[in-house]
Amino acid sequence: MTAVFWASTGLIIYTHAGYPALLWLLARLKRHSPRPAARGPQPRVSAIIAAYDEEPVIARKIRNALALDYPRELLEIIVASDGSSDRTVAEAEAAGADLVLDRPRAGKVRTQDAAVERASGEILFFTDANSTLAPDALRRLLAPFADPRVGYVCGQVRFTNDGGTNQEGAYWRYEMKVRELESALGGITAGNGAIYATRREAYMVVDERMGHDLSFPFNMVKRGWRALYEPTARAEEKMVPTTEGEFRRKRRMMSHTWLIVLRGGMLSPRGYPPLYALAVGSHRVLRYLTPFLHVIALAANVALLGNGWVYTATLVAQLALLAAALVGAGPLRIARYYVLVTASSALGLLDYLRTGTPAGWEKAEGTR
Repeated sequence: MTAVFWASTGLIIYTHAGYPALLWLLARLKRHSPRPAARGPQPRVSAIIAAYDEEPVIARKIRNALALDYPRELLEIIVASDGSSDRTVAEAEAAGADLVLDRPRAGKVRTQDAAVERASGEILFFTDANSTLAPDALRRLLAPFADPRVGYVCGQVRFTNDGGTNQEGAYWRYEMKVRELESALGGITAGNGAIYATRREAYMVVDERMGHDLSFPFNMVKRGWRALYEPTARAEEKMVPTTEGEFRRKRRMMSHTWLIVLRGGMLSPRGYPPLYALAVGSHRVLRYLTPFLHVIALAANVALLGNGWVYTATLVAQLALLAAALVGAGPLRIARYYVLVTASSALGLLDYLRTGTPAGWEKAEGTR
């Protein structure tokens, strides 16, 4: 029981703190080769925006895309409506999109696939309807593609919150630092929907329930491409206002995530370079197992009471975290965020096992 307690506790600490520290150390030891300089003409880019009932924001999004610091004649803007029931299609056409696809409801992935089939760009640039791109975001996102081995690049998304309780912004800053270190070593293990791009020849048609954010990077690496993070390519999105809303969003996301982990090939190490295998195990698998590790650590800790003051202190620490999360006010908001978001992984697995994973998607509350 002692071994069970310390192993579960150690794995929790490792995935959240030890792994980033290890990445930092490895990055300090590694000699970084300079990025290849871009050669030849700028590539033609197809900006693809999958949209479902985005009437309030789609025109603003297209204006934002048109304002990018990139030659207009080399930028194709495609809006693919996934069965929108509002004026998304009409607003997109009026705002100046080059191509608007009005498709029946099929889910985000199949809608993106349909846009790719009609796209003419060498680079496929994907961005969410509710995200705002910095003027130089596309140009900076394309810079790593000067290396012919790069197949996927994800930019940085910053989450804004007008006075809500959600602590996603603090977590996301930590997550971006980890991805930056991973990118410098073996490659990133996940992206985001706000700002990412692939070479046309690297694009993959994946299971419609899996999505690109998690399934693209590791599958790219398995196929011999590099998957990188470019922190200077920036976008902004409104986050879900409350921690409780973020919990519901993460729970929905995790039902898709577990499908990728268990059936999408993530656990198969074939094709992974050693450092990338370390990243997948440390940053993905262990992170998703964290709620179960917490339960094991708590149960083992209770069983070990009476075996010294250390186990009394560790039990007090665990109960204090739960109590802080229950209060969840002021500086204790971060404890509430951690507990709820950690729990979302376990509940997302339960949802996946009970009801499966739908292909469609709904907008997160308060993000428009």
